[in-house]
Amino acid sequence: MATITAETVKTLRELSGAGIMECKRALEESDGNVEKAAAILKERGQAAAAKRADRDAHDGLVSSYIHTGGRIGVLIEVNCETDFVARTDEFQRLVRDLAIQVAGLRPLYTTIESIPAADLEAKKAELAASDTLAGKPEAVRGQIIEGQLKKWFGEAVLLEQVFRDQDRTVGALVTEAIAKTGENIKVRRFVRFELGE
Repeated sequence: MATITAETVKTLRELSGAGIMECKRALEESDGNVEKAAAILKERGQAAAAKRADRDAHDGLVSSYIHTGGRIGVLIEVNCETDFVARTDEFQRLVRDLAIQVAGLRPLYTTIESIPAADLEAKKAELAASDTLAGKPEAVRGQIIEGQLKKWFGEAVLLEQVFRDQDRTVGALVTEAIAKTGENIKVRRFVRFELGE
């Protein structure tokens, strides 16, 4: 068994944001391998986030972001379970990052579940009538539409969008915040304003 040093625990803690004892246990399980320990912590964080999904989140922040030059503005509501977490720098940074994401990438919906049925059906009909399906066998048309719909979700749904230039989605960013704070976090709603729009 590898010797777990305080420096290794500190490195993993900075990387993952997890508590000291959680980092130490993960390092012990991974025999001192920081990458494996980070993967273990990530997996545990996702499992913990799934457990917290049903808990009420009525506290939080309503925040605004005005893009440089005052041409684009965003109002966003992000909820958590307690005002204690809402006042932390980490939660406030998350809310600001989400507002910047909305300003830059113009999502239309918060989650896939929040898309009105009429909008979803209209998009499916639009995709079904597109030129890309012309001449394709009937058997693969459904798969093509599903693939194009998934791509559209990645553009139109906030939690499905890629976060900045990273390999993770906005939903993964929120899940990581849930794991770090120990509370359920929900992006409740947002509105984006653009001058002249």
